[in-house]
Amino acid sequence: MVDHRHRRLAGQARREGQHLRRLALRHLPGRGHPAGDGLTRRLHLGRGVLEPLTDTVFNGRADLRIDESENDAKTASDAADYLANGNPDTTFLHFDEVDEAGHGHGGASSQYLAAIHAVDSLVGQVVQAVRSRPTYGSEDWLIVVTTDHGHTDAGGHGGNSAVERQTFVIADGAGLTPGSTRRDVKPVDIAPTVLEHEGVAIDPAWQLDGRPIDTITPDAFDGLRPGLQSRTDETGIPVGVKGWTHTPPAGWSIDNSAMPTGGVTEWRGWSFATDEFWTATQLGQSRETNVRARNVFAVADSDEWDDKAHGTGRFDSTLVSPRYPVAGAGHATVSFATDYTIDGPQTGDLYVVFDAGTPQLVKSYRADLNGFEQLTVAVPAGVSTAQLRFRYTGTNSAFWTVDQVAVTTGS
Repeated sequence: MVDHRHRRLAGQARREGQHLRRLALRHLPGRGHPAGDGLTRRLHLGRGVLEPLTDTVFNGRADLRIDESENDAKTASDAADYLANGNPDTTFLHFDEVDEAGHGHGGASSQYLAAIHAVDSLVGQVVQAVRSRPTYGSEDWLIVVTTDHGHTDAGGHGGNSAVERQTFVIADGAGLTPGSTRRDVKPVDIAPTVLEHEGVAIDPAWQLDGRPIDTITPDAFDGLRPGLQSRTDETGIPVGVKGWTHTPPAGWSIDNSAMPTGGVTEWRGWSFATDEFWTATQLGQSRETNVRARNVFAVADSDEWDDKAHGTGRFDSTLVSPRYPVAGAGHATVSFATDYTIDGPQTGDLYVVFDAGTPQLVKSYRADLNGFEQLTVAVPAGVSTAQLRFRYTGTNSAFWTVDQVAVTTGS
């Protein structure tokens, strides 16, 4: 089971053995059940209110589509019957009554929790139907459960608070470790996970943000989570939330020789942080846009650092990577996820240092950029290693985040 950040009441239900809100079941022809005509059979059941799904994904493409008119019990019953007695390759279900309870009564209400328990029973009904198939033992099923948002205590969503933004992914299938909990899996990983399960090659031209779950591996920053600290100077972050450190992973270092003294302790120079900690510093300042980072990431935040008195000068800190082997390569590719956001005077510069040579500029950042970088650098003949340096300067501006850093070589 793969689990990603739970909203509060959903997490409570999860700890009680509950499943949650949406279920997609994937089954492949040629993996143990009769292939029939060889065509992929698709079933879609649920309320027709999510226009991108109903109008685009399933419009004219589902072999069987049933609009259940907001009746979760009927959705589950119809799905269970078809899954137990039919032969679908793909089934998508949408249970909506949890969301309705959140809107009508709030995310802290007993009605919301009751709706979660009710949908859990319906999910169990559907899963049992799958497992009751006579050919289940020779079939290869992937089950994925997810949600797209949470609710405020009063009800509603669309803002940038943690209870609204936090979601989860629960997955069960071959290659997934039962009972495991991970913090580096996101809803964007569902599509490529399903495609991989169906044997569809993922084209880089699609520019999917996600990756198949079984291909996601923790990076060096993620290993810092057990040692993360609670707040020091910050006041808006709950005391029990541990989510930052200045201690880099092995091989990494931070050069703060140009940093003034003082400022907010958590953000003096490059830091390593989690989304739930960093975004809670102050809402509505675009920190929530750092959606491509996974688990623990590196961040330089001149805006938040400047909220406490400090010595003369601007924020000026450099994140230094380990030395990557590049011997014999004609070029190297530098890749990383990043969110570079400007709100005042600031600069971001990426340098590469070959062996003990002089830093060479790879790219300067002077405009907002939120995405994945893949930068090609020429490798001089005779060198053995390449080291990256991310230098950020700012005067009460915004931030630069970096994650999933890699250097790969080619001929």
